[in-house]
Amino acid sequence: MSQYWSRLVHSLTPYVPGEQPKVDNLIKLNTNENPYPPSPQVLQAIAEQNNEKLRLYPDPNSDLLKQAIANYHGLNSTQVFVGNGSDEVLAHAFQALLKQDAPLLFPDITYSFYPVYCGLYGIEYNNVPLNAEFAIEVEDYQQKCGGIIFPNPNAPTGRLLPLSAIKQLLEMHPNRVVLVDEAYIDFGGESAICLVNEYPNLLVSQTLSKSRSLAGMRVGFAVGQAHLIDALERVKNSFNSYPIDRLALYGATASFADEEYFQDACQKIINTRETLTAAMTDMGFKVIPSAANFVFATHPQKSAEELALALRERKIIVRYFNKPRIDQYLRITIGTDAENQALINALKTLTANTTSAA
Repeated sequence: MSQYWSRLVHSLTPYVPGEQPKVDNLIKLNTNENPYPPSPQVLQAIAEQNNEKLRLYPDPNSDLLKQAIANYHGLNSTQVFVGNGSDEVLAHAFQALLKQDAPLLFPDITYSFYPVYCGLYGIEYNNVPLNAEFAIEVEDYQQKCGGIIFPNPNAPTGRLLPLSAIKQLLEMHPNRVVLVDEAYIDFGGESAICLVNEYPNLLVSQTLSKSRSLAGMRVGFAVGQAHLIDALERVKNSFNSYPIDRLALYGATASFADEEYFQDACQKIINTRETLTAAMTDMGFKVIPSAANFVFATHPQKSAEELALALRERKIIVRYFNKPRIDQYLRITIGTDAENQALINALKTLTANTTSAA
C-alpha cells in the first residue's frame, strides 16, 4: 500500500499465475506447459532472425503471422488479430468489446483472469454456476448481458462444450459478443473458428503457449469478422503498436508450417492423458472428462491439499485451488510418459490404504 497509488490500484485483486519453482529435478505438472519442445522448424526460424536486424523495430502489424494463421484456418488476414500472448488479446477484447451497459457473463469456475480484467476495466459481471458435473448449462445464459466469455475446453475443469451449444449461445444473444477462449482446443475439441463467417458476434481466441510449445515466447491470436478485429486493433494501437517481437513473429509463423510435428505432439499428450485418467480412476479418483492437456480430479477419501503437499515432497508439483466448489480437486498437467508414470506411482503409494479399503 502506498499513498502514491491511484484509487484503481487500491481496488485491484491481481491474478496469481501458477508457480514457477526455482528448483532442479522437479516433475512440473502445475502450469499446463507442453512437455515437448517446439518444432525444429520453429527453432531454426528463430535462430535465423537472431542477427543484426534486432536493432530494428518489428512489423507493427505482424502481417506474416496473420497471413499464416489465416491460411491455416481458411480465412482472410483481416479476420486475424495477434498479441503478446492470448492474455493480452483477451485484455484488449475486454476493453474493446465486452465493456457494455449490462453485466458480462462467465462461469463461476473458470479462468481466474476474467474477474481481474473486469476489476481493471470497471466491467460489471455475473458468474453463471456450472452444474454439479462442472458443465456449462446453456439455458442459464438466457439473461440480460453485455457479452459472454468462457474457455473451451473450460479451465480448470477441462470439460468441452460442443459447437451445437456454442451456436445456441450465439443465437441467444445476436447483439452481444460471445468470446470463446480456446487455449486448450487442440487437445480434443473442435474449434469454433469454423463458425466465424456465419456469426458476426463470435470472437475466438487461441494461444501458441500450449499445443505449439511456445509458452516462453508469448504469442496469442483472435479470429472473428473484420469489424470485431478492427475494434481490437484500435485498442492495441492505443496501447502498444509493437506487441510481437521479431523472434516471436518468425517462430510463431514457422509453427503453422510444421503440421506433422504439431499433430504428433498433440496426439502424444492425448494418449498420455487417457492413460493417466484410467490409472487414476482405478485408484478411486473421480476424473472430470477432459479435452485439455490436463486432468481435474478428486479422491473421495483424500484431501486434495494434502495430496498436493505429499506430491511436492516427492518433487512432483501439481495445481491446487483453495476456492469454493473445487477445493477438493487437483489440476494435473499432462507430462511425458515418464513423468506420467512417476506421478501414477506416487499416487498409488499415497492412496494405497484407501484403495485397498475400497
